[in-house]
Amino acid sequence: MDERLILASGSPRRANLLRQIGLTFGVFRPEIDETVNAGESPRSYANRMSQSKMGRSRERIESAADQVILCADTIVVLDDEIIGKPTSGEDAVAVLQRMSGRTHQVLTSVTISESSSDREQSFIVETLVTFRCLSLLECEVYWATGEPADKSGSYGIQGLGSIFVESIQGSPSNVAGLPLAETASQLKCFGIDCLAAN
Repeated sequence: MDERLILASGSPRRANLLRQIGLTFGVFRPEIDETVNAGESPRSYANRMSQSKMGRSRERIESAADQVILCADTIVVLDDEIIGKPTSGEDAVAVLQRMSGRTHQVLTSVTISESSSDREQSFIVETLVTFRCLSLLECEVYWATGEPADKSGSYGIQGLGSIFVESIQGSPSNVAGLPLAETASQLKCFGIDCLAAN
């Protein structure tokens, strides 16, 4: 890979967010086991996923290349329960009905590392998202659009799902998969400056 920055993620949303702030990068898609351990807290899980992706990426990326690797894992949490991607339309509608009129958390754990050294930095960003009250019909029609099928929490804030959001406390981009202000600040510490790239 020629680019100094490597996004270790298969998420097109994260890639779009990095492009939004003017960065060019290579992409590596680490495969890891995403099973939640018994008794594991949402924060611990998000951290473990982000760091596991980093471990797998460092195994595969040339250490002499002096590249900066960026991994992230985003989860939706309601009532201290991690809400994953829907397994069916019924599951998605049930999740949306649970979130209707309520506030849920979006947590993203970000890990940044240099391939040529042991230098590594991890952090978590939390955003609170409040949904307006949703009717059953709205949830069913939204599922039929296909948008929520591959998204944690069964909605995409960057798309049609944004019409359900009444308010956001914290980073909006975090809800889409990557907290840009915090990530840009840390990347600068690794020699990647978004403003210098433009």
